[in-house]
Amino acid sequence: MRHFDHIPGEDRRRLFHRQPASFHRDDPVEVIAMALGATLYSPATRPALAADITGGARYGVASMVVCLEDAISDSDVPAAEANLVTQLRKLHEEDPDGVPLLFVRVRTPEQIQDLADRLGPALGLVTGFVLPKFTVAHGGAFLDEVARAEERTGHRLLAMPVIESRDAVHHETRIDTLLDIARLLAKHRERVPAVRLGATDMCGVFGLRRPPDVTVYDLHPVAGVIADVVNVLGRADGTGFAVTGPVWEYFSSGERMFKPQLRQAPFERAHAVPLRRRIITAELDGLIREVYLDKANGLTGKTVIHPSHVAAVHAMSVVTHEEYCDAADVLGVADGGAMASSYANKMNEAGPHRAWAERLMLRARLFGVAAPDIAFAELLEAAGARATTATA
Repeated sequence: MRHFDHIPGEDRRRLFHRQPASFHRDDPVEVIAMALGATLYSPATRPALAADITGGARYGVASMVVCLEDAISDSDVPAAEANLVTQLRKLHEEDPDGVPLLFVRVRTPEQIQDLADRLGPALGLVTGFVLPKFTVAHGGAFLDEVARAEERTGHRLLAMPVIESRDAVHHETRIDTLLDIARLLAKHRERVPAVRLGATDMCGVFGLRRPPDVTVYDLHPVAGVIADVVNVLGRADGTGFAVTGPVWEYFSSGERMFKPQLRQAPFERAHAVPLRRRIITAELDGLIREVYLDKANGLTGKTVIHPSHVAAVHAMSVVTHEEYCDAADVLGVADGGAMASSYANKMNEAGPHRAWAERLMLRARLFGVAAPDIAFAELLEAAGARATTATA
């Protein structure tokens, strides 16, 4: 797999100073974490689930989660499980090479073994499992079942816990809960590419729901939870994990309360003013703003619920030429010190900026480096922004 492979080669050569590299589901967990990008969630009840999985390629989808938990009702679980098994077996027979990094969000630890048995050889299409409402009380059982399924089947299986339980949200229990989770996950580091944020459940604890023109960071009770998750689980000292951006749950336009959050000038320079209008109509300017803040707060990738979100997340994931030069300057110094940036507009410090530079270089490897004269608007246009008006 490779990000932006759906863009014609001639356009890719024009857009990128450094082309995105390929990746595989057997890569190390830190590579998988960065490669996830926009992770598309889909309920396991979708009648055309197999076609949805392979069809996502035209939007650039590289990772998906098929959900057996909150996305479906309790009464639909048996039918959803049966549909998942049938559809993945069909994919395994007809188009195994067209499957992105695929995860299954389960409800209980017992589902993991049961699904592994029912899928048979089709389990080879599954990269791993998403573990909901993760706490130490039951998280160990989930992780043990993933390990047992891998040992029994011979297929490497990863695990992505979701931080969304009330104990992880409530102020008086949050830090102890997160520290306990950190200790548990440290024992399974080779199996955990990323920790996911269950922002919808977090909002639910406070009786909140963010509108499309407000980012999750404007909801201070939820933003505080995210900050603590990054503080405990996302440290850059070798003890942390990648933390993925919270779900963006809007895909159609409605009446706006605030002005659009995208300046017009960058789109005028890229001759892409119609693109800006499409983004605003589809309410994607809020998504773009939130992805920007995700990155600024140390998060990686984004949970999305519609294919039209993918191009925006991935265009925002491309490393700019200026960022790449700054990171290269920082990593080129072995004994510390400060220096003016190659673009002569900031100071780079080899010590404090090193962890940032190392993480950015991994993103550059997987999402590429934009050519010096290429802006976000051009990347978004090429990545498929006309899909913003598509329907699920």
